[in-house]
Amino acid sequence: MPPDAGRVAEKVARQSYGKLVAFLAARSRDVPAAEDALSEALASALRVWPERGVPGNPEAWLLVAARRNLMQAARHRTVETNAQTTITVAFEEAEERMNAAGNAVFPDERLKLLFACTHPAIDSSVHTPLMLQTVLGIEARTIARAFVVSPEAMSQRLVRAKVKIRDAGIPFAVPPRPALSGRLAAVLSAIYAAYGLGWDGLDGDEERHSLAGEAIWLGRALLTVLPDEPEAMGLLSLMLHCEARHNARRSGEGRYVPLDEQDTAIWDAMTIAEADALLRKAGGFDRFGPFQCQAAIQSVHAARRLSGATDWQALTTLYAALVTMKPTLGARVAQAAVLGRSSSAAAGLEQLDRLDSGEVAAYQPYWAVRAFLLARAGDNAAAIEAYVTATGLSDSPAVRDFLTDRLKEARQATSD
Repeated sequence: MPPDAGRVAEKVARQSYGKLVAFLAARSRDVPAAEDALSEALASALRVWPERGVPGNPEAWLLVAARRNLMQAARHRTVETNAQTTITVAFEEAEERMNAAGNAVFPDERLKLLFACTHPAIDSSVHTPLMLQTVLGIEARTIARAFVVSPEAMSQRLVRAKVKIRDAGIPFAVPPRPALSGRLAAVLSAIYAAYGLGWDGLDGDEERHSLAGEAIWLGRALLTVLPDEPEAMGLLSLMLHCEARHNARRSGEGRYVPLDEQDTAIWDAMTIAEADALLRKAGGFDRFGPFQCQAAIQSVHAARRLSGATDWQALTTLYAALVTMKPTLGARVAQAAVLGRSSSAAAGLEQLDRLDSGEVAAYQPYWAVRAFLLARAGDNAAAIEAYVTATGLSDSPAVRDFLTDRLKEARQATSD
């Protein structure tokens, strides 16, 4: 009895969930049914594999089992005969292709599912959460935490959206050019949100970091389908710039290292070069957008690898442009941090003071930046309070340790 059968099933589920759901849903036109069928297949794997051994191609085993579950569920539902026939034929054709290939490779339909999730019939507020769950298999409670809503409310929204896809007959396809622009922005945002969740996996959480790799794959796939979209180039450039610094974010002892203190020799030069090439190519279309702007910001940081210094004035200009195009809370807090370095701590604090107090109350980066700027301004008593708040709001042990060290420095400064 293989002791690791359960771990193998869990690993396949993490790595292949979105690909399997997308393949099943693109043919059945029923996302909830596809998810249920795959869940049953995973449960079967946990029962069967420990006894019979892990199959040579676990992903293909799950697909065949899920397909069978989906067909059985369809037979028990009252559906139109032609719809049932369409599902049957589609799956038979897919299975024939898999058998003919010999290695059970099946097409990756996640881009089609991404665009189905951004159809105008779906409430725009649920586009990104829906894509995060259906395409990447992220749990509702994790998504709810990222969007600052209750897990129950998020689950209800996701269920309603999936039912809408089925009942409205929303197509699984990349839309034609006239309908593309509005929906593309939502797809780009969802891919970047997935990357952000993976990027936040700072403390050796490989499952979380695998999301970053999945997001980069989706970004590459999207650019293959839409090779003339500068914002798709900008998104991929942005993610690659961030990914190039992944190994420098922690010291050899596992401690968090902020960007401006990272050892640039550890940064991945080839990945940075690819990111900059994409950004230059995007610039040739003369359609500058927020993802290109964010990529340009990261490119300025990357230039420290060659110059040895950060061009804070260039960052000030770029953040002003970003906030004009997309005034998110994260962008405005980052703008304040840059102002605090390029101008003065007082200028950065003034920028922070303009933000809505209710909006920033539970936003950890706000308190971390505020604490840093207060310490730079010499107001260590206020910095201590801000550091305590920032530490309490952080989910990362590595970040908490870093902030605790800064807190100790501020306390030491008050006693000197």
